[in-house]
Amino acid sequence: MSAFGRKGASGFSAGSTAEEVTQGIDGTGLTAIVTGATRGIGLETARVLALRGVHVIMAVRNVDAGGLVKEAILKEYVSAKVDVMALDLSSMASVRNFAAAYSTLGLPLNILINNAGILACRFALSPDNVELQFATNHLGHFLLTDLVLEKMKITARETGIEGRIVILTSEGHRRAYREGILFNNINDKSRYCSLRTYGQSKLANILHAGELSRRLEEEGANVTANSVHPGVIATNIIRQHRIINAIANSPVKYLLKSIPQGAATTCYVALHPQVKGVSGVYFMDSNIAKPTRQAQDVELAKKLWDFSISLTNPK
Repeated sequence: MSAFGRKGASGFSAGSTAEEVTQGIDGTGLTAIVTGATRGIGLETARVLALRGVHVIMAVRNVDAGGLVKEAILKEYVSAKVDVMALDLSSMASVRNFAAAYSTLGLPLNILINNAGILACRFALSPDNVELQFATNHLGHFLLTDLVLEKMKITARETGIEGRIVILTSEGHRRAYREGILFNNINDKSRYCSLRTYGQSKLANILHAGELSRRLEEEGANVTANSVHPGVIATNIIRQHRIINAIANSPVKYLLKSIPQGAATTCYVALHPQVKGVSGVYFMDSNIAKPTRQAQDVELAKKLWDFSISLTNPK
């Protein structure tokens, strides 16, 4: 992470907040889906997008918690447009139900923010029999993106406004397994390491954004796809891992980002004019950054794409 006060080429730094990077931007008329918007940086992302006039669809596992967040946003910004819809990314059935329900609303879709995620949990399988971190952090978002992508393309074509897909990842992708993705052992409990498996899912996020970007460019679609690292933030997600939680409560916590700072890069990539036409890029601290060589491996990205298709559309 760069020094908090050192600004990058964008004019922003690690210390910039989501409100600061979107200051003066009018998102009126735009519609965005934000997954995992009931707490942490997802909540702050939804709040700031709503502040800028964006119609925010909070795609959340706990709709009651989502309703409370909606009420809080509307209390702060009376004219905000916020809706809550059920989505459990660990379940492909839930993802399909969400996409089907969204299609019946007749709403456009300009922005998709794949924010939700879990970190370093104990070994478990999803309802679809896929290792839980990979299923939630990557596969659910892969399927969601695939199911709403046509709506994004149509919206961009009809409005002339560029669609933007923002996929949250992490610098934790640098700690993935040596092979990158355990294609043949994705559910192998004997090889399971919670942090490396988390890194694997975050590597998958970057590879997904890169391959999706290449496909969209080849098609000539007016939609971009980028990945973002929000920074290290003391949110509830880290409470699932004892060691990380201990570090977050040590003096190191004073080097961590606040939630408003953590949501900045997401909001910057989703709304800022500087990012127009930029696709297939990894962002950190509201500036372009460089992921690992593995994360830039085109062949690995293609293999992951085919693997993900096989898991989400089994014959």
